[in-house]
Amino acid sequence: MKASEIRGLSVEEIRAQLDEREEELANLKLQLSTHQLENPLIVPDAKREIARLKTVLREHELGIRSLPGQG
Repeated sequence: MKASEIRGLSVEEIRAQLDEREEELANLKLQLSTHQLENPLIVPDAKREIARLKTVLREHELGIRSLPGQG
């Protein structure tokens, strides 16, 4: 998901996405350590997605950008 798409979500939706992605990353790391993961290159992609979500949340907290429904 692109940062511009994330900015279209509400804070609650971003936090829900963040929780899902962090859970997914933990699962991917487990699969990677047990050699069950077919494509190990999806782990960095998951990390980047988490970073994007956290960045957009932080932008909102600092007032750099406002999110929909936040006034």
